[in-house]
Formats: sequence, structure tokens, C-alpha cells
Amino acid sequence: MTKIVPKLPDNEKYDLKDQLSRSSKAIPRLIAEGYTKRHQRQGFQKYPDDAMAECNETIVSLSQSVDIYSKYIDTALCDELIRTYDISGRQLYRLAESWGRFKSKNYQQLSPYTKPASSPLPKNQTQEVKNELE
Repeated sequence: MTKIVPKLPDNEKYDLKDQLSRSSKAIPRLIAEGYTKRHQRQGFQKYPDDAMAECNETIVSLSQSVDIYSKYIDTALCDELIRTYDISGRQLYRLAESWGRFKSKNYQQLSPYTKPASSPLPKNQTQEVKNELE
């Protein structure tokens, strides 16, 4: 994006330039935020969907840039980026799909912050840990 956005005309500063900058940066941030919320029932699922939407917005903005401002930008680079974002969107779709299947089969409503019902440690080690915490 650093080779495309600055070359767009100044009259696109608050429209196409801004949209391309925001949508392209949002994708990895949404994936990171979703991964952090993966323990929540609906926490993670929303984020791959939002990241796919940002991929699509980036593709549309790049396509518009090529259609409207081809004399200012490298159209071959835009086409390559469009293909890359299309692949990323498809990968995000498969991620969301497989995460949905995984969650429906294996979901346990247990937050990582919730104390488990039974300790995986042997009794003597469990008591040692409790003593250290007191």
C-alpha cells in the first residue's frame, strides 16, 4: 500500500486513500483480536468475518484506484495486491468455517480465567501449590 496510497491524488485524501490505509491495516489487527477472544463462544467467529469484509473493501478500493487513477499508480502492482487479498479472503473464509466446526464439536464453556473443577496435579503437588498461594 505504501507504493500506491501516496500516489493517489490529494483530493482522495479523505476517501480512497483513507479507506485503503484503514482496511489494509485492519485485517491483521482483527485476526489478532479474535485470537485473543478465542475462548468465548461468539468471540472469535466475528473477527474472521470482519477481516474478510476488510479484505473485500481493500479489493474494491484497489479496483477503483485502477479504474479511476491508472495514470497515477502502478496497475500491475494493484492487480497483484488484488489477487493477494482475494487469496487472503478465501483463507479467512476457510479459517472461519473450520473454527465454526471445531467450536461446535469441542466447545466447553470454560474461560481460561475460570478455575477448573479438578486439578491435573497429583494431590500432594496440589496442596503444595495451594500453600504457596496462601
